[in-house]
Amino acid sequence: MSKTIIITGASDGIGLEAASQLAAQGHHVVLVGRDPTKLAAAVARVRTESPDVAIESFVADFAVLEDVRRLAGELLAAYPRIDVLVNNAGTVYDKRHLTVDGHESTFAVNHLACFLLTELLFDRLVASGPARIVTTASVGHYRGTMDFDDLGYERGYQIMRAYSRSKLANVMYTRSLAVRLAGTAATANCLHPGAVATSIWAGAPAVAKPVLAVVKRFFMISPAEGGATLTYLATSPEVEGLSGGYYEKNRIKEPSELAQDDAVAGRLVETSRELVGLSSSRGPA
Repeated sequence: MSKTIIITGASDGIGLEAASQLAAQGHHVVLVGRDPTKLAAAVARVRTESPDVAIESFVADFAVLEDVRRLAGELLAAYPRIDVLVNNAGTVYDKRHLTVDGHESTFAVNHLACFLLTELLFDRLVASGPARIVTTASVGHYRGTMDFDDLGYERGYQIMRAYSRSKLANVMYTRSLAVRLAGTAATANCLHPGAVATSIWAGAPAVAKPVLAVVKRFFMISPAEGGATLTYLATSPEVEGLSGGYYEKNRIKEPSELAQDDAVAGRLVETSRELVGLSSSRGPA
């Protein structure tokens, strides 16, 4: 049965590969990306590969919360049901800087935008059950910390510290979603796609790029292999009805001890609501 599947961060990398794979399965795929030119090229590729499948796209910059709100409104207007939401948009930044909303950019793009979009689509997803929420996290979450007095690393910013915190937030949020979704026909899971050779590392320090080039060539998996991990959680019958899991290599794995701290996760959710302008009841503040 064809599903309507929304994929963020779908202009390239594992998001594009997952879109290609899901379209090949016959699903109605909706690609979301920041760059209109890259997004158009991605759509053209997937349509060429799967000419008989509905392929659509929306432009949104996940570094701008108003863009995320607009996107959510457009998706709700366009699709009476949403079977799968794949939260895959992500980035890293060499040096600390802020979004137009005043949030540290790595945390804003990797967590807050994903959080806001999911919250705004939450009721539609539940009503569309069986539905799935799939979020690209990372093995980096094991090194993540959660300092609510300095979420944006005003002190001690380092690229991997910021990235790991944002990925820890992804895992925590997924687990909190699973609790809220209990008793519904919707599920939420997250995954580490593997060490994938994609453009996300373009934001790495210049001094690290020669090393990264070697690592990408000899040690990282291809975007297609990474995309297959998204495809698995989005559609595989093996995970039907399973929720709250963190997956590596398509197998459930225990996340970090901190990721399993429900009290910290609860505080993260409430803090995230405040930061994106949502009340505790999921409505506008």
